[in-house]
Amino acid sequence: MILRRLLLLLGASLLAVMPVAPRAQERVVNVFNWNDYIDPAMLERFTRETGIRVRYDVFDSLETLEGRLSAGRSGYDIVVPTSEPTFSRLARVGGLLPLDRAQIPNLANLDPALMRQVASSDPGNRFGAPYLWGTIGLGVNEARVRALAPDAPMDSLALLFDPRHARRIARCGITMMDSATDVIPTVLRYLGKDPNSTSNDDLRAVEQTLMAIRPHIRNFSTGGVIEALASGQTCLAFAYSGDVIQAGARATEAKQGVEVRYVAGKEGAQLWFDMLAIPADAPNPGNAHAFINFLLQPDVMAAITTAVGYPNGIPASRALVAPEIANDPAVFPDEALRARFFTIGPVPQAAERARNRMWARFKAGR
Repeated sequence: MILRRLLLLLGASLLAVMPVAPRAQERVVNVFNWNDYIDPAMLERFTRETGIRVRYDVFDSLETLEGRLSAGRSGYDIVVPTSEPTFSRLARVGGLLPLDRAQIPNLANLDPALMRQVASSDPGNRFGAPYLWGTIGLGVNEARVRALAPDAPMDSLALLFDPRHARRIARCGITMMDSATDVIPTVLRYLGKDPNSTSNDDLRAVEQTLMAIRPHIRNFSTGGVIEALASGQTCLAFAYSGDVIQAGARATEAKQGVEVRYVAGKEGAQLWFDMLAIPADAPNPGNAHAFINFLLQPDVMAAITTAVGYPNGIPASRALVAPEIANDPAVFPDEALRARFFTIGPVPQAAERARNRMWARFKAGR
C-alpha cells in the first residue's frame, strides 16, 4: 500500500513538471463597423472559407468610434472610420497599422480614380482600403410631408433647415443625425459658406440656423433612423444615403403604405468614404489582412452593396449588384449630381472643440 502511494505521488509530481501541449488558439477577427453595414451572409462565408471566426460589434457615430480607439487597447482588428476627419486623424497620430499590400492582393480590384480621391486623407494609400461610400442628405416620406407643407421644396435642404418648413413638418416627426462631424459641414454649405470653415462668425451662423429648428426636432438618432423612417415614426430625417435607401426597401417590404426616398439636396451633399483599417494595437493583424482581402472581391462587395444600398469602390462588382440597386441613381448618382457633391478635410483641434461645444448647446436646446 505504501509503495503504491509512493508510485502515485511520483507520477503526480512528474505530471506537474511535464510540459502540457497548448490548446489550439482560436482564430478570430474582431470587427467594429457601422450598424446595418454588411451582408451577414458574407461573414458566414468568410468563416467557412478561412476558418477565422468573426466577432462583430457596431457603432453609430464617428465620435463613438474615435472615443473607443483613443482609449487604447480596444481589442479590435478591423475598424471602419470615415476618411475625414476620423480616419485621417487616426493615421496621423499613429493609431493605425500600415497595410501589408502583399497580404491584400485584392487591393488591385479598387477603382484607381477613387484611390486618388482618398489619397488626400491617406497619402500613398498606406493605411486604409475604401469599403463603401455615399452622401449625407434627407430621408423624406413625401406624401406625409406634402400633406403638411405642400409648398415646401422637396429638392432642397431648406426642407429641414428653414424653420418655416420645419415647423409644419414637425407634426409627423423630424429626426436629426446625432453627429456634429457630419451635420455642421452641410449647414455651412447650405448657408453658402466653406464646409471646412473654422471662422467663429460662420460657426455662429450655423448655430443660429440649428437653434431656429431645434424646437421642431423630435429626436437625435443615427443608428435608429432606418427603422424610424421605414415604420413611419418620422417623416423627415437628416441621414446617410444608404440608410435612407434601406429604410425605403424595408417600408416597401412591410406594405404599410410608407414610401421613403433620398434627397441629396440641390445645394450639394457631403461625399464621404468609409475605410477598412487596422488599429495599431490590433491583436490579430494577420487575420485582419485576410478579412480585408476577402471583402475586396467583386462578388463579395456586390452582395454587400445589394444588402445595404451603398456603392463600393470596385468597378467589377457593379454588374453583380441587384438591378434595382445598380440602376438606382440615389445609390449610383450620375455625373451631373456628383458635380454638386463636396468633401471635407480635417479642422484644427481648437475649431473641433468649438464645434463640439456648439453641438452640445444645440442638442440641449440652449
